[in-house]
Amino acid sequence: MNPTRIATAALALAASIAAAASADDVRWKKHDINPKSVFEGAGVLDVDNDGKLDIVSGESWYNAPDWTKYPVRKVEKVGSYRNDFATMPVDVNADGNIDFVTVSYFGRDIGWVENPGKKGAEWTYHLIDKPGSSEAAVMLDVDGDGKLDFLPNSTNVVVWYSLETAGSKPVFKKHDFGTAAAGHGVGTGDVNGDGRADLLTPKGWFEAPSDPKTEGTWAWHPEWNLGATGIQILARDVDGDGLSDLIYGMGHNFGLYWQKQGKDEKGNRTWTKAPIDETLSSVHTLLWADLDGDGKANEMITGKRVYAHEIEAGDVQAPVIAYFTFDQAGKKWDKHLIYQGEPAKDAPKEGGKRDAQKDFAPGTAGTGLEIAAVDIDKDGDIDLVCPGKSGLYLFENLTKSK
Repeated sequence: MNPTRIATAALALAASIAAAASADDVRWKKHDINPKSVFEGAGVLDVDNDGKLDIVSGESWYNAPDWTKYPVRKVEKVGSYRNDFATMPVDVNADGNIDFVTVSYFGRDIGWVENPGKKGAEWTYHLIDKPGSSEAAVMLDVDGDGKLDFLPNSTNVVVWYSLETAGSKPVFKKHDFGTAAAGHGVGTGDVNGDGRADLLTPKGWFEAPSDPKTEGTWAWHPEWNLGATGIQILARDVDGDGLSDLIYGMGHNFGLYWQKQGKDEKGNRTWTKAPIDETLSSVHTLLWADLDGDGKANEMITGKRVYAHEIEAGDVQAPVIAYFTFDQAGKKWDKHLIYQGEPAKDAPKEGGKRDAQKDFAPGTAGTGLEIAAVDIDKDGDIDLVCPGKSGLYLFENLTKSK
């Protein structure tokens, strides 16, 4: 394999940040769905088939448009965490009711939760597999067959699952890439520009073969060592030079970064690291969406996970939700605040005594392990559902009301 050089010094391509609001910024209206919710995953789906998009998070679902709460299932509490780390909507059993696939850290499992199709009835959990402790997961088309797959961040193994057959006896296929490349973080993106989604880990990337659906060999390229990142690690050509760059956040420290892809004199890939925002901490979820309605999903959304660990860098700082855009002319990243709260100034010193619901001001939003970007009110622009230990919130995009 060709050698790769990673330059870690901040460069002249440096990512200065302009966080001041401008006339071009998307405007938002915050809705408190359940400020007392402590679950870190949430999904948007039409639970009751009434044509309106509802919210599912943890033990409850919230019926649009008044957000009346109904039960889903009991979720185990482990310390300050709830053992439910993802909500990925899909009709697994093909009965016309949308279910969801979830993962857990302490249960070390991935499973699907069956929608009973009746308000007030408890949903049923079905085990798919036990790959290991999974901190978050995403639903996307990994193999390019036009169907969405499930990529958990199983910290001990790199693995993803495809739903081969939906029905009363659904068939899931496991795609196991082993333990050597596993770590805190996982993601996807077209690293080498061949039009296929590669699989990214904190230690390097697996190159998708010409037919990812049927070919078993994904070439391994150990080209970087990122540390404990969030999910997803992203690859995209942000600066328009024809080469995909790398974007990632630090899950339990300060920092949101990108690495610019280049070529050395022999044509080998090089990676040059620079900051996007080093004031942001506990970055666990990153995604692209079209927030400004220009038809391009080039706004990168992220934020601070509230009490990712109760004791870590930036633990009590003000929660932030923001999106970032890359300024092609200035070759820099611009920061656009969606929300900023207040720090937890009086939080106990000991981690075991900390509680996001008590330490942060009531109504404080932040991020958990998922952000759902969807036009929930069907007015033509993308809204955001943000769950976390400090509550469950909807940020209504006001683009169409400008």
